Amino acid sequence: MTVSRLHRPRAALAMDPGLLPRILGPDQLRQLHEVAELAPDQPVLDDFSNGGAKAVLAGTEVLFTFWGCPRVDAETLAAAPRLRAVVHAAGSVKQLVSDACWQRGVVVSSAAWANALPVAEYTVASVLMANKGVLRARDDFRRLRLGDDWHHRYHAVGNYRRTVGLVGASRIGRRVIELLRPYDLELLVSDPYLGEEEARTLGVRRVGPDELCAASDVVSIHAPALPETRRLIDRARLALMRDGATLINTARGSLVDTEALIAELATGRLNAVIDVTDPEVLPVDSPLYELPNVVLTPHIAGSVGGELHRMADSALAELARFARGLPFAHPVLREELDRTA
Repeated sequence: MTVSRLHRPRAALAMDPGLLPRILGPDQLRQLHEVAELAPDQPVLDDFSNGGAKAVLAGTEVLFTFWGCPRVDAETLAAAPRLRAVVHAAGSVKQLVSDACWQRGVVVSSAAWANALPVAEYTVASVLMANKGVLRARDDFRRLRLGDDWHHRYHAVGNYRRTVGLVGASRIGRRVIELLRPYDLELLVSDPYLGEEEARTLGVRRVGPDELCAASDVVSIHAPALPETRRLIDRARLALMRDGATLINTARGSLVDTEALIAELATGRLNAVIDVTDPEVLPVDSPLYELPNVVLTPHIAGSVGGELHRMADSALAELARFARGLPFAHPVLREELDRTA
């Protein structure tokens, strides 16, 4: 492909305006203006239907988007006849990009790869802590003020030769596999799109979801939320899990039968690390807030705080590639969207 000299495309920022300082710091704003053209007083768009937004869209070639961006539908595209690209500085674009975008031939990029990194790191930390029995040790230490005589209490804990089952060989699932590779663990993966040869290349054993649940000390979910994955981890599969096993969910709450999980956790038989719930947010009286064998966090496994800047840097790099006539390094492909997050 012939690479032209830098052409600064006319860009518009589309997101919740209050989030702009969180995603773009002064240095990143400077980089943005180096590779794209933005009017000095151009508003941050969070509604494409009003007259001011349509005036901006009329000349926009690239939308630089983040959380809170409205859906880019046929009406939006009609107001943006020059639009050629959407660069999303976050993960999933499913709620953002419509079929009309693909029909127009708008190219789309996502920072999903950058958001996958902290999710995988959170997962790996949770796996290692779960196998060490940290929740039980914490509670015992608080309650008994244990001295030196404690080893007999934890003869079954540790990460040596434990089995970790990953539900989904997604972008995040593959990063988890990579990060867990140095440890003495057996890795199982259940994913209908993962073939035997690819599983061998990854260094994992491919199994069905029932076998994975029954054989794993830790089950970690990394599958997309699709109609066919709703309540994938149901009452029957939770019952298959070993006594003392841990379920980790950093994907979507809908993949787990919440009531069935609560029932199992209430017996004390299983443990859980839950970053996403169904519903999200949980009712204030949900037992998940209080159960001692649960680590419950408010959807923070993905990018938060300073990690947002990694996604912004990814999006800025993609915008620079577009300005130079290069294809995106992290494109979103329509044919893959139906089986991704």
